[in-house]
Amino acid sequence: MSGSDQDHAAHRPTRRGFLKRAAAGAAALSVARAAHAAGTDVIRVGMIGCGGRGTDAGGQALLAGRDVRLVAMADVFRDRLESSREKLAARFPEQVAVDEDHRFIGLDGYRHVIESCDVVLIACASKFHPMYAEEAVRAGRHVFVEKPHGIDPAGVRRMKAACDLAAERKLSVVSGLHSRFDAGYRETIRRIHDGAIGEIVAVQCLFLRAPYAVVLPDPAWSEMEYQFRNWYHFCWLSGDDVSQSLVHNLDRASWVLREEQPVWAFGLGGRAASFGRPFGDMFDNHTVVYEYAGGRRLYAMCRTQGETYHSYTDVIMGTRGICHLFDMRIEGENPWKYEGQVPDPREAEQRALIESVRQGRPINSGYHMCDSTMIAVLGQIACYSGKYTTLKECWESDFMFGPAPEAVRMDMAPPVLPDETGNYPLPRPGITRLPLKPPTATANA
Repeated sequence: MSGSDQDHAAHRPTRRGFLKRAAAGAAALSVARAAHAAGTDVIRVGMIGCGGRGTDAGGQALLAGRDVRLVAMADVFRDRLESSREKLAARFPEQVAVDEDHRFIGLDGYRHVIESCDVVLIACASKFHPMYAEEAVRAGRHVFVEKPHGIDPAGVRRMKAACDLAAERKLSVVSGLHSRFDAGYRETIRRIHDGAIGEIVAVQCLFLRAPYAVVLPDPAWSEMEYQFRNWYHFCWLSGDDVSQSLVHNLDRASWVLREEQPVWAFGLGGRAASFGRPFGDMFDNHTVVYEYAGGRRLYAMCRTQGETYHSYTDVIMGTRGICHLFDMRIEGENPWKYEGQVPDPREAEQRALIESVRQGRPINSGYHMCDSTMIAVLGQIACYSGKYTTLKECWESDFMFGPAPEAVRMDMAPPVLPDETGNYPLPRPGITRLPLKPPTATANA
C-alpha cells in the first residue's frame, strides 16, 4: 500500500495555483457558452475512460437527443477504446463521429478530449477524477464525473474546488452518485422528510456482493499495465471499497439526514476470503460506525466475497417506523410502498446534464458529491488505521495515497508489488500510519 504522502508536495494543487490556471480558461469558457445559444447546435461529447462504466455513460448521453454527438475518446489502452467505440457506433451509428485523430491513447489523452468537446464524461481510474474534472472546468467544459470524487482528502478537496469554480462560471457538474436522480428514492425520501417514520434515530447501510470486475493477469503485461487493467483492486488507483461502493449508500444516508455530516468514525476491516494477485491490495470487508452531533449513529458495511449474503439496502430507523430504502417501502404507523415507474437513474442524470447544456441552465452536484465522498474517505481511513478519526481532520488534511496523479507514468514502478505468494501488502489496522497532516500554508494562500 502506498500509505504515505510519498513526498509529492510539489504536485499538490494550491489555491493560488488553481486560480491562476483557472483564469487561463476564461476565453475557452466564453466560446463554450456561445456554442449552445438558442439550444439548436450539436452538443459535442467526449469520453475519458472507455471501460464498462464509461461506455454506459457515453450511451446514456447519446440517448439524450439526436443533437448529441460523441466526437472524442481517450483511454490508457487502445483495445479498450476501440471496443467501446464499436459498441457505441453499432447502437448509435449517426451519433458516433470519433475519427482516428480523435481516439487518444495514454495518460495524456484526457487533454485532447477536453480540447475537442463541450461536455466531458469522466469514468476512468478514480485517482484521476479530481484532476480531470479540474482541467475540464478550467477549460470551460461541462462535466459528468463518476464516483468517487476523490480517493483521499487531497483529491476530494481538489474536486470541491473544481465544483466551486464550475458554479462560479455557470458550468454543469453532474455526479455519478445517481441515486439523486432516482424517482423512487426521491419520493421515498420526501416522505421521510415529511415525517412518515418520525425522528430518525439510526441508519444501516449495506453494500455486500461478490468481488467486482476482477481481471486475471496476462504474462504479456507489465506490472503497471496489469494494475491499470485491474485498477479497481488497487487502493492507489481506486481508494478501496468504502470509497468505491459504499459511497452510494453514504450519499443516500446524507440525503435522508438533510445533508448533516458525521463528526467522527471508527472502522473495522481486513481480508478474510479473497486472496491472490487478482484481488490487489484491497480489503474484502469493512464496517464503519459514524456518529453525528446529536448522537445518531450510521452503521455502514461493505464486503466483496463470493458465496456470501448479498445486499445493497439502506434501513432508516425512526421513532414511528422503518424505511427499507432499496425497496422504497415504509412500515410502521404510516405504511407505504412506491408503485410508480423507476427510469434508469444513470440515464436520467445524463439527460439532465445534456438538457442543462441545451437550455443554458447549469446544474451542479457539488452540494452533495464532495461531502459524501469525504465521508467515505473518512470511513476508509478509519478502517485502514484502526483509529478514531474525525471528519474535520479529513477536510483539513492534504493527505493522499501517492503518487500524485500528475506524477503517474506508465513506465514507472507501481507503488505496490506482489510478494512471492502473489499477494500484495495490505494495511494493518493499529500499525499502519496514515498521518492526516494539515494543509500547507501555501494551500490556504
